[in-house]
Amino acid sequence: MEDRAKFVRFEREILPHLDAAHNLARWLTGNDADAADVVQEASVRALSFFDGFRGGDARAWLLQIVRNTCYTWLRRNRDASTAVLDEAVHGSPGSGAGPERLMVQQAIAALPEEFREALVLREIEGLSYKEIAHVAGVPIGTVMSRLARARKMLRASLSPEAAS
Repeated sequence: MEDRAKFVRFEREILPHLDAAHNLARWLTGNDADAADVVQEASVRALSFFDGFRGGDARAWLLQIVRNTCYTWLRRNRDASTAVLDEAVHGSPGSGAGPERLMVQQAIAALPEEFREALVLREIEGLSYKEIAHVAGVPIGTVMSRLARARKMLRASLSPEAAS
């Protein structure tokens, strides 16, 4: 019966955050299929380590596992710097996403991974600086610095001068 209780608790606390997990994995891998593989592997890891989860922020805990699984997966399968935006996943002009949205998505995808990760966790997933620090395993000051630099790089790449 103890295993049943563990699965029920896992379903209640972790499964509601699978969309956020998939979204982070998609931004880090660059496409939906790889993200699905990463989230599946991360979910198995999360379940196996769930006995060690003592409560707290389940979303940040899961995203930390997804992040670590993603980077391990990328090292095994390809160079992490080769992740590119898959327009079928993030939208393309024919999929209903406007050209401005596609331009922003491409600019985010072009950011170096540590800046892209921080920006996605903050601006898309809505995590606090403290939660991002926990997920990324870095001090809050590093999170603040990465976000500032990511925003600056994003502004520069989206400025009219960058397009010319």
